[in-house]
Amino acid sequence: MSAFDASEFLAGYLVEVEEHLSASTTNLLAVETSLHKGQNNPRAVRELFRSLHTIKGLSAMVGVESVVDIAHAMETVLRHADRAAGALSAEAVEALLAGLRAIDERVRALSAESPVAPAPAQLLDALAALEMTNEPAPTAVELDLDPALLAKLSAAEKAQMIQGAEAGRRVLRVDFVPSPARAADGINITSVRENIQTFAEIVKVLPLSVPKTEEAPGGLAFALLVLTDASDEKVAEAAATTPENVQALLTRHEGRAEAPGEAPFVEEDGVEADARKRGIVRVDVARLDDALERLSALVITRFRLMRAVDALAAQGVNVSELGEIVKGYGRQVRDLRGAIMRARMVPVAELLERVPLLVRGLSRGTKKPVRVEIDAGKAELDKAVAERIFPAIVHLIRNAVDHAIESPSERRHLGKNEEGVVRVTCFERSTNQLELGISDDGRGIDRASVAQRASRPLPESDAELLELITQPGLSTLDRATKTSGRGLGMDIVKRAVVELGGELSLRTTPGVGTTFTLFIPLTITIVDAFSFLCGEQTFVAPVAAIEEIVEVAPGELVRGPSRQTRFGEVRFMERRGEIVPLVNLASYFSLSAREAPKALLVRRNGLPLAFGIQRMVGQQEVVIRPLEDPLVKVKGVSGSTDLGDGRPTLVLDLLALCAALSQSRMEAAV
Repeated sequence: MSAFDASEFLAGYLVEVEEHLSASTTNLLAVETSLHKGQNNPRAVRELFRSLHTIKGLSAMVGVESVVDIAHAMETVLRHADRAAGALSAEAVEALLAGLRAIDERVRALSAESPVAPAPAQLLDALAALEMTNEPAPTAVELDLDPALLAKLSAAEKAQMIQGAEAGRRVLRVDFVPSPARAADGINITSVRENIQTFAEIVKVLPLSVPKTEEAPGGLAFALLVLTDASDEKVAEAAATTPENVQALLTRHEGRAEAPGEAPFVEEDGVEADARKRGIVRVDVARLDDALERLSALVITRFRLMRAVDALAAQGVNVSELGEIVKGYGRQVRDLRGAIMRARMVPVAELLERVPLLVRGLSRGTKKPVRVEIDAGKAELDKAVAERIFPAIVHLIRNAVDHAIESPSERRHLGKNEEGVVRVTCFERSTNQLELGISDDGRGIDRASVAQRASRPLPESDAELLELITQPGLSTLDRATKTSGRGLGMDIVKRAVVELGGELSLRTTPGVGTTFTLFIPLTITIVDAFSFLCGEQTFVAPVAAIEEIVEVAPGELVRGPSRQTRFGEVRFMERRGEIVPLVNLASYFSLSAREAPKALLVRRNGLPLAFGIQRMVGQQEVVIRPLEDPLVKVKGVSGSTDLGDGRPTLVLDLLALCAALSQSRMEAAV
């Protein structure tokens, strides 16, 4: 038998530990928020304990002893807190956050195949020195539950239900009895949990042995203890039972809760663990990338097949049956694309889990109290896009806290709440684009200061202001701080968004605040695109970037006062009450420029611009290959694709072309 090799499990270990660290951070910040309100958060403490317990076990398996030591020390602190109904001091929260950072550093070192540092003695001493209180908080109510079940609850779980009752929520017990008939209808403990979780907070699921009857042929039942505002009827329906089987856990006034230490922490039972992991398979991103690469080959093959069929039809061959097969093949490729893309999607909420910790650190570093509000809904994003856009999000949030949010004294003077607010919102703008907004309630951007720094005229609009602040190296600070001020942030933000084929916009009001909005594609590898002729050359451009395809009436075009730019002649057309500049796209690429009977209308920062073309060819899915070589990089060209003819077809970034034209006009104005 071969010796055990922990390295085989390293990839899975890193993924799982990263998930538990993220969850731990979220729960620890929830504890801190409750602490500020003078409350305990026993549920978060319990979840935190479970995560650390898992990290310790996994780390022991792969032999990362320093992480085992740190997690064990943190676990000890949390075990005391769990027995004290979730009571954690501010000092303990700080020490635990330091512990999470220490674990994260060592896991990253392991991932980078670097030496893993030993557990810091100072941190272990600080955790060991914490004097944890074992005194539960006084309470005015008590659970009225079967003593046998009550004995299975930890002090934290009891406290969670009592706090819920004191907050006006109903504390209920509902029993679910599994049976073959219910299983045949798809009703089991997992589906019941999922149903109840949509409107209630499940505190505990307890398996029970019951006498075997016709109703309970397996002699098994589950008692679900929940906090909810819903009616008995709704709870009963979710548990596939009747309202008579829903029991209100009556409470009565009492002096104090049960003495501490009588109900030890109960590790996650099998039912909960199974429900959490149900239907989830971890897949290496490299495997998804490989699947996408193979799909890309199928897309190109479809183009070649279509061309071959068209060639046969041109020779007079009856291709009707073959044409139907090609259409069916196209549908299957689209379905496969959708399936692979869904597998690559990650929730934006998951991407933003690190933001509260980031804001917390910035808030402390700048001594500005700042609250972060996140509304990510159910939006999802391709993992590759998520990894590329997150640094831009970090830059914007750093700028918001460091530059935009005023000091507490300044905010008091202005009549504002001392606590600043950074808000992150996100929703899917269409089937292939995401709108992500980052706003603050700070001082707004000083246009005069930016213009002076850039040695440019005062920007008249937010769009012009955005162009200035995204100039490489521009900063309005005289001295760099620890978090910003080196003139790197906004340039990086713009570059990240543009390279993804997205758009960045700005809205700022003095004294009220600033909002940056990022429009980014959900995925970047395979996109729906229009193909068209410009001069004699075929180009493609993503459908998402084009607002409208319009017919151009030469007799209705108007020449402007400055006819020639480096883009050729700019003329103007009227469209739906707007005056739209029209640039012949062939002129930009130095192709044989003829009259352009059609135009692609795009909009950047709310302003329209039309690019004249000769003819539309069609709409199809295309595989975008980036142009990595700096020698072939051209502004406005985001990559190349293969339309089945074996020749590269350039993919245009029309929004980048708009930006280049705007930049040209601004430079001309200096």
